[in-house]
Amino acid sequence: MESIDIDRVIEMCWEDRTPFEAIEYQFGLKEEDAIKIMRQNLKPKSFKVWRKRVSGRNTKHMALKDSTRFKSTHKRKL
Repeated sequence: MESIDIDRVIEMCWEDRTPFEAIEYQFGLKEEDAIKIMRQNLKPKSFKVWRKRVSGRNTKHMALKDSTRFKSTHKRKL
């Protein structure tokens, strides 16, 4: 994965309203893979703060949201 892609994945993970399913759709990364990228690229304290914030958060998980729609300013490259 290119550094530009890693930066975008990190950015999407930090965004409260971007669900993990949008990251999977755009980059083919499951939630666990996105978490690994965050763990590898953030400082330990930053990772813990982020992980605590997104754990179980309904805006980060489509199954917990009311809407099945997500928006992205970047389109998936085919």
